[in-house]
Amino acid sequence: MGRALELARRGAALAHPNPTVGAVVVKAGRVVGEGFHDYDKRDHGEIVALKKAGKRARGATLYVTLEPCCTTGRTGPCTSAIIAAGMKRVVAAMRDPNPAVAGKGFAQLRRAGIAVAVDVREAEARPLNEAFAKWIRTRLPFVTLKTALTLDGQIAARIGSTTWITSDASRAEVQHIRHAADALLTGIGTVLADDPRLTDRTGEPRRRRLLRAVVDSRLRLPLKSKLVKSAKGDVIVFTAQRADSPRGRALTKAGVEVFRVPARRGRVDLHAILRELGNRQMLNVLFEAGAELNGAALEAGIVDKMILFYAPKVMGTGGVPMARVSSRWFSHSPPLGDLKLHRSGPDFVVEGYFHDVYGNHGTRRKN
Repeated sequence: MGRALELARRGAALAHPNPTVGAVVVKAGRVVGEGFHDYDKRDHGEIVALKKAGKRARGATLYVTLEPCCTTGRTGPCTSAIIAAGMKRVVAAMRDPNPAVAGKGFAQLRRAGIAVAVDVREAEARPLNEAFAKWIRTRLPFVTLKTALTLDGQIAARIGSTTWITSDASRAEVQHIRHAADALLTGIGTVLADDPRLTDRTGEPRRRRLLRAVVDSRLRLPLKSKLVKSAKGDVIVFTAQRADSPRGRALTKAGVEVFRVPARRGRVDLHAILRELGNRQMLNVLFEAGAELNGAALEAGIVDKMILFYAPKVMGTGGVPMARVSSRWFSHSPPLGDLKLHRSGPDFVVEGYFHDVYGNHGTRRKN
């Protein structure tokens, strides 16, 4: 199962809008076939592994990170292929958690006389498809808010400061987080202060360009910014202004999509932005923003997960806080759950969830 999980991770940025799935066929203690799902190559991970195993799949065991599908869509059911291959046993990391379909794949395999074991290393498998789990049920993307900060909660020494807070190791880890995202969203304040490119610099393959999105209610994005200069159909500005305004036309001519959304109390409606990104099959949205947009996202209740990179430093007075939120929000805010802590070079990273996107509903696989 460890190898299947490793393979599934290789499907990051390649499987969407389907779930990431890794599969390994084992016979007589030897791996005879393995694979993971790549949407553009059509076959699910189980089918890739079965094709590599060929006749050796008969009487073998399949280790797979998600319950095999039993429906027909772009491809046929994986359960039918597993049964036809004459497999003896299937070991799955997790069930398909959609109540409408959960367990049906397993039931079909058992009816065919195949032994099924479930929930093997489930805790490691669930994060792989948490974005898919939310999107397939709600058509809204999974939102991760990531930020780097000091021990006293500051993200910058002052507005416009570009001094790195965290280490090279943490910045490399952030690139892998970006790689798993479909869209990266920031605010115009961050663009004006830092002039970032916001690209995926891992060098790893992805089927869609990382969509770089800017919340810019007054359409202030500079035409000379690195974002605009590097735009290749992968930059979008969400604004309250008209796309056919002079500024809007200039950005459009430069290759930036200008998308108008409703505004609430002078701010662009973040819920409307998420609906539009969901409509575009953006499953996983990463927020890398400043105090204003971070605060707006938290107060809007749209953040599912937080990843906080803490540097072992203290900034003291005069710094910029991670988020500007009202005291009322703080008194009613839910605590982060399912906390995890790990080291990243000299830094430490805290991950936690506001929402359980699997809940009592979960997801189903899309063919």
